Amino acid sequence: MTRRPRPRTLTAVLASVALLLTGCTGTEGAQKSSGSAGGMIDFLNYGDFGGGTTPKPNYNPYLDATKLSAADYIYEPLMFVETYSCKALPWLATSYQWSDPQTLVYQIRPGVKWNDGKPFTAADVEFTFGMLKKFDVLDTQGVWASLASVKATGDDKVTFSFKQPGASVFTQVSGVKIVPQHVWSKVADPTTFVNATAPVGTGPMKLKSFNPRQLVVERNPDYWQADKIKVNEIRFNKADAGGQVEQLKLSRGEYDTNGMFVQDIKKAYVDRDPEHHHYWYAPGGVISVYMNLTKAPFDDVAFRKALTTAFDDQEVIDKAQLGYVTQASQSGLVVPGQKDWLPEGIADEGRIGYDAAAADKALSDAGYPKDGQGRRLGKDGKPISFAFKVPGSYVDWVAAADILIKNLKALGFDVEKETPTPDAHNQDRATGNYEMIFGVHGGGCNMYANFADPLHSGRTAPIGKKAPSNEIRWQDPKTDELLGTLRTSPDEKAQKEAVAGLTDIMMNQVPMIPIWYGAKWFQYDTSKAKGWPNEKDPYADGANGLVVLTHLVPAGS
Repeated sequence: MTRRPRPRTLTAVLASVALLLTGCTGTEGAQKSSGSAGGMIDFLNYGDFGGGTTPKPNYNPYLDATKLSAADYIYEPLMFVETYSCKALPWLATSYQWSDPQTLVYQIRPGVKWNDGKPFTAADVEFTFGMLKKFDVLDTQGVWASLASVKATGDDKVTFSFKQPGASVFTQVSGVKIVPQHVWSKVADPTTFVNATAPVGTGPMKLKSFNPRQLVVERNPDYWQADKIKVNEIRFNKADAGGQVEQLKLSRGEYDTNGMFVQDIKKAYVDRDPEHHHYWYAPGGVISVYMNLTKAPFDDVAFRKALTTAFDDQEVIDKAQLGYVTQASQSGLVVPGQKDWLPEGIADEGRIGYDAAAADKALSDAGYPKDGQGRRLGKDGKPISFAFKVPGSYVDWVAAADILIKNLKALGFDVEKETPTPDAHNQDRATGNYEMIFGVHGGGCNMYANFADPLHSGRTAPIGKKAPSNEIRWQDPKTDELLGTLRTSPDEKAQKEAVAGLTDIMMNQVPMIPIWYGAKWFQYDTSKAKGWPNEKDPYADGANGLVVLTHLVPAGS
C-alpha cells in the first residue's frame, strides 16, 4: 500500500488494505476496557503517543517534533479555540477584551493551581511569553512576529500589546501553552529541556508512568474543573509498525478512541460491535480545483463560474473518497461548523450541485461554444485543451482527478492527465507551472489566514517564481481591502462583514472551485465512556482532547 506522509485532517488514501482478522498480533494479552466504579471511568486506551519509532520521555510543550502526548493534557492555553465551530472557550483565562486594535487584555481565572500545589497567576503568563521571545525557536505559534510586549497587571490580568492591529493573531496567542515560572525560570536552556521528571502543569492529568510501549497519565485531583473529569487514567499505546496491526487492535475494541485511516471502516470496525463502535470524520481543510488565473480561459470569470456546476462532487466523495468526506462549500468556509460566519441568503450553505447541462449552457453563453465535432472552443475559435496535474502516488487524488477529467471531457474539453512526483507537483503549483491542479486551503479557525493564504496579492509571485501561498495568482484590490479589515479589526461584526465580502468573491468571482473537505479521522468506543463528540453533538472535533475529556462520563451513568 502506497501511503504518503499526511496530516490526519486530510483525505483518505484509496488503496487496498487486507485487514488481518486472525493470527498473532502481539496484543492478545492486552488489557481491554474495564468498567467504572463510583461514577468514574477506571481508564481509557488511546492510540499512539508520538516521539517517533524510539520515543523518549519529553514533555516540553514547545518541542512539537519530539514531545509525547502527555504534554497536551498537562499544559493548557488561555483560551481553547475548538476546531469544529471555532468557538473560543474560556480556559486559563475567563474572558478577554480588546482595549483598542493593538491591545488585548485577558482576565486570568482565579483559584487555579499548578499540579505541585503552587498558585497559577498572571506572572506565569508574562514569564511564558517572555521565554518564548528570548528562545524564539520555542515560539512555534510565531506570536512574537506581531507582539510588542506582554505584561501582567496584578495577579489577574495580562495585557498583550501588538506592533500593529492584532486581531489576526488572536488564535495563536490564545493557544500558547502556559508553563510555571517557578519551574522553568530555573532551566538554563528550555530549547533542550525535555521536562521528563514530574512535569508541572495546570491540566487535568499528571504523568504517571512511561515505557517505550505505553504512556500513562492520571487524573489531577486538584484540577480547577476536576468535577468534569471522570477518567482516572489515559493509557496511550505505541502504534505497531504497519496499519494492519493497528486496525486489528481497533476492531477488537482494544482502543477506546483513535484517529487513523481505515479502508472500510464499517466492515473493519463498526460491524464488529455496532452498539459500541462508532466514527465521526469531521470536515477539515478544503480541497479545491486550482486554475492558473494568468492563462486563458481561466482568467475569465464567466468561464470559471460556469465550471462550478461541471464537477460531480458526489461521485468524487463516494468513489474516490470512500464516502468518508463531505462536499465543500464554494464560500471557502468549512460548513456546517463555520456556518455562523456565512452571510444570510446563501443557498445550501454555499454547496453547488453537479449540473452538466447548466455548465454546458453557461459555457456557451459565456462565449465558449462547441463545434460540430463536440469540441469546446475558446474565444480564439480553437479547441480548448489543457492538462490536469495530480501526484501519481496520491491514489485518492488520482481517482478524484479521473472523475473530474471525465466531467470536463463530457463538456468538450481536451484534458490530459499528468502525474508528476509529489515534490515536482508541489513545485509546479507554487511556481505557477500548471493549468489545472488540486490545492488545499483553509480549514482552520484563523479566518484571516483561511482567506489570506490563498487570496492575498502579497502572497503570490510572478509565474516562474515560488508563491508563498497564493498559488492561483489571484490579485484583486477588493479582496485585499477585505482582508485588511479582517486582519486589523477586533470587532466581531466587522470581521463577519469582511468574511461576507470574501465569500461573495468566492461565490461570484470563483478564484478556485472547492470540491471536498479533508477528513479528520476519529473512531470511538462507547463500551465504557459516553460523551464523545459526534455528528449529532459536534461540540468539538475528536482531536480537541482537553475539551473532549471534560465531556466524558461512564457509559452506564
